[in-house]
Amino acid sequence: MLWIISSLVFILLRVAPGDPVDAILGTRANEFARESLRIKLGLDKPLINQYLEYLNHLIHGNLGISLNTQEPVKIIIAKALPASIELAIFAILIASSIGYLIGFLGAVRPESKTDFFGRIFSIGTYALPPFWAAMLIQIIFAVLLGWLPIGGRLTPGIITPPPVTGFLILDSILNKNIETFFSSFIHLILPSVTLGILLSGIFSRSLRLNLENILKRDYIEAAKSRGINNSRILLKHALPNTLLPILTITGLTVSSLIGGALLIEITFSWPGIALGLQEAINQRDYPVVQGIVVIISSLVVMISVSIDIAIAYIDPRVSY
Repeated sequence: MLWIISSLVFILLRVAPGDPVDAILGTRANEFARESLRIKLGLDKPLINQYLEYLNHLIHGNLGISLNTQEPVKIIIAKALPASIELAIFAILIASSIGYLIGFLGAVRPESKTDFFGRIFSIGTYALPPFWAAMLIQIIFAVLLGWLPIGGRLTPGIITPPPVTGFLILDSILNKNIETFFSSFIHLILPSVTLGILLSGIFSRSLRLNLENILKRDYIEAAKSRGINNSRILLKHALPNTLLPILTITGLTVSSLIGGALLIEITFSWPGIALGLQEAINQRDYPVVQGIVVIISSLVVMISVSIDIAIAYIDPRVSY
């Protein structure tokens, strides 16, 4: 999978309109300067040679050098990835808290007003365009009410603490910097809440459908016939059996969030890996785009494998 993805991104970047030389020098540069830069960047070589060289570097863990900044791609990703992971973690916490609560209430009270609201909420949040929802929340809470900052990761003028983990909130705690912690936290609220609300419909719908199906099983009816109270049946027999599909959905959502929150990061000017990918595409920075896509794909594959292993341990019916 990683080989196919890395090969596809290499080919698509080369056939897509645009030239990295034009992005760096502009269209008015003379031909000698353009050709010199093309040779320096290795873009004058045959495509098959570029591809084989790219794969050789990739196998050895070398993601290349940025065409625009001449900075190693590893360093660029290392700077941006913690911001995306931090946003993803908080968004997942919000999405799971809201979504699972609504889905649970809808499953235990089917066809009620709560269930009806949960269905509308799930469909509505899933269908909302991310950029529209983000701008609407910005207008309400940042522009009209002025409660929270409109974007960014830190208030201008506040000194970033020495990087320990790359996660701004955690680094501010480790450095005992209360001002930085408060600023980074309030900047995280709007993008994480927006992303969490948009994702909560997936969690709500998934839990409701799985729990509703479990509650119709024969062993649940057998437990009721033995006089076991409903709360015990729900907590001890029904909910544990919904863990497998919920675990799968949660894991895949976390992995996709790391690189899939592009519109949210752009709208809130969040300096994460998705925003870095968008900038690299605009600048035709081939190594940065290739490196980011490979890293995101690797994370998705690792999380997917981890989920499969976890399911094998949780469910005794599964064996590899």
